Amino acid sequence: MFESAELGHCVDKAAFAEQEPELRAALLEAQYALKQQNKHAVLILINGIEGAGKGETIRLLNEWLDPRLVRVNAFVDASEDERKYPAERRFWQHLPPKGRIGVFFGNWYSQLISLTVREKIKSSQLDQAIGYVERFERMLCDEGVLMFKFWFHLSKAAFTERIEAQGDDPLQYWRASPLNWHKGKTYDKVLEAGERLLQQTSRDFAPWYVIDGSDANYRSLAVGRTLLEGLRAAVSQTSTARHATHSAPLAARFDRRQLLGALDLSQKLDKADYKQQLHAEQQRLAELVQSKAFRKHGLVAVFEGNDAAGKGGAIRRVSAALDPRQYQIIPIAAPSDEERAQPYLWRFWRHVPGLGRFTMFDRSWYGRVLVERVEGFCAEADWLRAYNEINDFEERLHEHGIIVVKFWLAIDQDTQLERFKERESVPYKRFKITPEDWRNREKWDDYVDAVGDMVDRTSTHIAPWTLVEANDKRFARIKVLRTINDALEARLAEAT
Repeated sequence: MFESAELGHCVDKAAFAEQEPELRAALLEAQYALKQQNKHAVLILINGIEGAGKGETIRLLNEWLDPRLVRVNAFVDASEDERKYPAERRFWQHLPPKGRIGVFFGNWYSQLISLTVREKIKSSQLDQAIGYVERFERMLCDEGVLMFKFWFHLSKAAFTERIEAQGDDPLQYWRASPLNWHKGKTYDKVLEAGERLLQQTSRDFAPWYVIDGSDANYRSLAVGRTLLEGLRAAVSQTSTARHATHSAPLAARFDRRQLLGALDLSQKLDKADYKQQLHAEQQRLAELVQSKAFRKHGLVAVFEGNDAAGKGGAIRRVSAALDPRQYQIIPIAAPSDEERAQPYLWRFWRHVPGLGRFTMFDRSWYGRVLVERVEGFCAEADWLRAYNEINDFEERLHEHGIIVVKFWLAIDQDTQLERFKERESVPYKRFKITPEDWRNREKWDDYVDAVGDMVDRTSTHIAPWTLVEANDKRFARIKVLRTINDALEARLAEAT
């Protein structure tokens, strides 16, 4: 795999001086075209053998490009605060928006190689991680990210010569690596791990480029030309290719008695029972989230449902049991310009809770397979792939210790109409009703289909959906609180 990068490519100073101005001008032109078009972000991943010129090449690219549109990130060991969150969160936080370029040193490949070389990860775990990386990168590319993955290479002889010449100088940038490159076997182990990763993750949507790092002029021109060709191809592309899809939903469309139709919406609680159970469940929740065991976990509660189903009222009853410093409520509306410039999961990763914290989402990432699907705000291929992307997202939260509970609050059409009219007639409730709410009623059956598919395709044992009969608000609020408490107790008991 690395043979061609060990041939000792060389570009003399005169040839470099002749080619550099033209390449530099072309890169700037392509960069500005990318910014003006504003359809793609560029993500450059830097990996390879230490001493192969990774840092020098990126510094030169920053001179060639407009640095105002480029951000270089070096991910070293996670801080104490970062360790409270899933490891992927810090990568998500630094993704470049559309029209800009991001460079990642110390990315997910660097971390997997380090874990492999230090024998901190089993082969089966590495295979699982590689599968996740591949799906993650496909999702980014489907969302408009142009990904360039560079492996800077040196033959073992060239590496040995360079590492000995650098010696133990503490000012050398490569010494920030968690690996001890002075150990004789490190090179071989890194090469073995790198070959495995490159073989399994070089795909048409995100291929690897192996760069001979033995000559500075050659590697600079090779990286620059690779970027130029990729940018030009993206800017000149007039349409986005889509994979063939099967869009037939599951049984919900053909038999609406299933799922939502099977709910008994007549269930009620009288006022006295409600007050008693509300107090008991709120006290139970307060004790659980203040427990020592919860410090090693986080909690995410997702609230979806029909318009006027009582999501806000349920959230208020949950938050009433909590210390305000321990939770946050994230209301989700139409994405802002900043959010539209990023992959759709970006705005949710920003609000993932740390350990010992609780986040409630008033509507959520499921908008991709609900309102965006029904209203045609995204292509069919986009919402179809979102089911697996969402399952991956929730699995990453689960693996970090975050408990995920998801609610669909269901009411019938008559109850919704009654609540809409009440909102219009009560001055302090009028803000809750919009023309869009009335339009959504006309697509009731389409939403039934979408909810059926959503539950069937994303209700997993680690993050199951709970369908809440919400014609009676008291009954719904108690079911929500009890479900959260049961999920918390079950997960905390596993850790003891």
